[in-house]
Amino acid sequence: MTGSPDPGQVPAGGPPGSERYVDHVTAGPGGVMTDEVGVITGDLTVSTTLDDDDRTAHVAIQYTGADERYTLSQSPALKAPEELAAYHRDILGRIRRGDAACGT
Repeated sequence: MTGSPDPGQVPAGGPPGSERYVDHVTAGPGGVMTDEVGVITGDLTVSTTLDDDDRTAHVAIQYTGADERYTLSQSPALKAPEELAAYHRDILGRIRRGDAACGT
């Protein structure tokens, strides 16, 4: 993993060549938009992963403690490896604000 995660971010292991950030966040009013089930709210776990192609960032959302994962609407997004941590922080900010937050 390049760089250091922000306090509260947990870099998580993944396949060789991939990067991943995982964080817990409470969605703001209006929640976050997912492809599979629409808007979800509450305490969420957000996982931002860079694919092996080093160009594609995927954002998965799940209710904290649940097994089901959902794709953040308008994810995946094209991002360079050095942009992944900043993209993850941006997504967390969007989710905290709510308003059916999405990936772009």
